[in-house]
Amino acid sequence: MDAPLVCVVDDDDAVRLSIGLLIETLGLPVRSFASALDVLEDSEVLARAHCLVLDVRMPGLSGVGLQERLIRLAHTAPIIFVSGHGDVPMVARAMRDGAFDFLQKPFNEQVLLDRVQEAVQVAAHRRRMEARRADIQRRLDTLTLRERDVMEGMVAGRLNKQIAEDLGISMKTVEQHRARVMEKLEADSLAALVRVVVRTERDDS
Repeated sequence: MDAPLVCVVDDDDAVRLSIGLLIETLGLPVRSFASALDVLEDSEVLARAHCLVLDVRMPGLSGVGLQERLIRLAHTAPIIFVSGHGDVPMVARAMRDGAFDFLQKPFNEQVLLDRVQEAVQVAAHRRRMEARRADIQRRLDTLTLRERDVMEGMVAGRLNKQIAEDLGISMKTVEQHRARVMEKLEADSLAALVRVVVRTERDDS
C-alpha cells in the first residue's frame, strides 16, 4: 500500500516549496501544485491524497472553489487552508463545508505539522471504514432474494418457525438459507450478523 500522500496547492512558488519541505520532515510524500485545476486533472494523486493543504486565493479556481469541486466528487480527504487573507466569512464558509482547519499566515510550523498528522490519521481511518463498508456490501450482494428475506427475519428476532410461516417455506429450508446467510456474511453468531446489517443500514441512511 502506498504511503499517505499530502498535496500542497499554492500559486506562490516560494510558499509552496517551503510548505512541501516542511511536511516532508514528517516522512510523508508530498505532491505540490501551482493551481487548483492541476490537482483536479491528476486523478491518480487525488486517489492517494490523505490531506490537502490549500491556499485560498489563487488565479483561476480558488482554494474554496477546489473544496467545492472535491465535495461534488465525494472526495473525503481532509483539507487544511493556509492563507494570508482569511476573513471571517471565508473561514466560516470553509469550515461549514467541512474544512479540517484554517491557518492564518504566518503560521506556526509545528501547528501545521500537528494538524497534517491528525488529518492523515483521520483520512486513514475513513479509508478503513470505507473499505470495510464496501466489503460488507459485497457480501450482502451475494445473497439471493430468499436468503435476504430470511436474513431480515433473523435480524428482526423471529424464530425459524415464524420465518417459515412468513415466507411459506419449510423450517428445513429456512435452516439451509440461514446457514448460507451466516457463511456469506462471515458472521459467527446472530449478534454479529445484526451488527453487520445495522451498521450497513446506518451508513446508507
